[in-house]
Amino acid sequence: AVPDLSALSVRWDAGENASWAAELWTGDYQGDWQALLAALFAADIPKVSHNVKDLMRTLLDAGLPAEGFVFDTALAAYLLDATAGKYDLPRLFVSYFNQELEKPTHLEPEAFSPLGDQAAAWAALHSYGAAIEALHGVLLPRLREQGMEKLYFDVELPLCRVLADMERSGFLVDGGALARFGADLSDTIDRLEQRIYAAAGQQFNINSPKQLGKVLFEDLGLPHGKKTKTGWSTNADVLEKLKDHPLVADVLTYRQYAKLKSTYADGLLKVIDPDGRIRTSFQMTVTATGRLSSTEPNLQNIPTRTELGSKMREMFVAAPGHVLVDADYSQIELRLLAHISGDEAMRAAFTTGADIHTATAAQVFHVAPGDVTHEMRRRAKAVNFGIVYGISAFSLSQDIGVTMAEAKAYMEAYFATFPGVRKYMDDVVAKAKEQGYVETLFHRRRELPEIRSSNFNMRSFGERVALNMPIQGTAADIMKLAMVAVEKRLKKELPEAKLVLQVHDELIVECPEDQAAAAAKLLEEEMEQVAHLSVPLTAEAHWGRNWLEAKG
Repeated sequence: AVPDLSALSVRWDAGENASWAAELWTGDYQGDWQALLAALFAADIPKVSHNVKDLMRTLLDAGLPAEGFVFDTALAAYLLDATAGKYDLPRLFVSYFNQELEKPTHLEPEAFSPLGDQAAAWAALHSYGAAIEALHGVLLPRLREQGMEKLYFDVELPLCRVLADMERSGFLVDGGALARFGADLSDTIDRLEQRIYAAAGQQFNINSPKQLGKVLFEDLGLPHGKKTKTGWSTNADVLEKLKDHPLVADVLTYRQYAKLKSTYADGLLKVIDPDGRIRTSFQMTVTATGRLSSTEPNLQNIPTRTELGSKMREMFVAAPGHVLVDADYSQIELRLLAHISGDEAMRAAFTTGADIHTATAAQVFHVAPGDVTHEMRRRAKAVNFGIVYGISAFSLSQDIGVTMAEAKAYMEAYFATFPGVRKYMDDVVAKAKEQGYVETLFHRRRELPEIRSSNFNMRSFGERVALNMPIQGTAADIMKLAMVAVEKRLKKELPEAKLVLQVHDELIVECPEDQAAAAAKLLEEEMEQVAHLSVPLTAEAHWGRNWLEAKG
């Protein structure tokens, strides 16, 4: 919910182990409410609050300062328990103090009218203010105890303002092009429907797994898996194995087009603001690895792997006279694997500037780097990234289309080439079992009770998380540090340039056209210098009129 500035609970230290509290509402306050808010939220008034990023955005939208925040109880609770999922005040108060808060009353003006339950509203305000004060007293020492104070104050808290500004800036979209794209998708979907009906010899609901399963596996007699109570499985994995059949190939294409149209072409058109920009919300307390997520709409999930999906990026454009500058890290997770594992061969590949996938393929397939084929490199790439995610030989065989024995042989050859990686994997799992958690280079922690489970599947899940979280989480920490550093320098050197989006290892800045080269240089420098590893961090920036062009 968007924070409401019509009522505030203000608590402050009155000295002599005492504190004062006041509950304020626009209807009761006799002075200039806007001036009071401007004074309270000025930089020289240190403030502790809950969900600071959302409050900052509300303040900025109201033309008020959004400075002086020294603690966010929601963010602190998230760092201390990244898998809790929910960080609202009543839940946290029960977790830390085993007490229920006053039931919150929605603070609408009528709640304070003579007909409303004014006492309940005041009580809710008071208890929420007291809860934030109490939680601050408990959470700050715990952050210190777990070594996360620096991560909190240098990364998470400063990022609140960066994200609030990004949310307000939004990303310009070519609505006309998006509508035309949607119409083209509709035409193709209609043609695919008719082809599917003709091939099936009947009309049916293509979106119904039950009806589709009957057509494919009963009427056409295609190979199938086990039948369940609801019918045959028609998920992507099942259909991918049957895609040589023209009807199945058309169904897969139909699903791809239908998803693009409903989620992106139609979905994005509905959320374009009057100024032509789409404004996402960045969620800071959702993922267990520390990565940011984007919602309403999710702009981090714009498809890129297909040509059609990539075309969506053409719809995201710069304002007239401006360009988009896109910078992304090169293979940051593999570079972190080289650094954290200490493997000399992998470090050498990155230090000399060799292509890591070609270098891996040369070692695994016992050929010279110049003799590595495209297919060899593709398989080596799958192994490289699979290892980071704790992939099994079975999953690797499915990914690259080889037998399980071949996949196992590739993995053994990989570990023979990079013995430090195998040692790291063994050590990190053993350490996680011993201490019950894993952490990033910046001490972001994830508790892992699953790794001690007697259940094989739960324990296996815990082991995969233990392998991946330190790497993926450190990558998230580095990207957040980079965002804070980039924003600080942009405000100082290129104030007309604005960060508009972050997607995993990628940052996008919108700036005047004549500042493109300077913005690109700034992005590369800050992203590369924000952390010092035993292998170089590299970032590359390009620019263009739209997101696709800016990807280079």
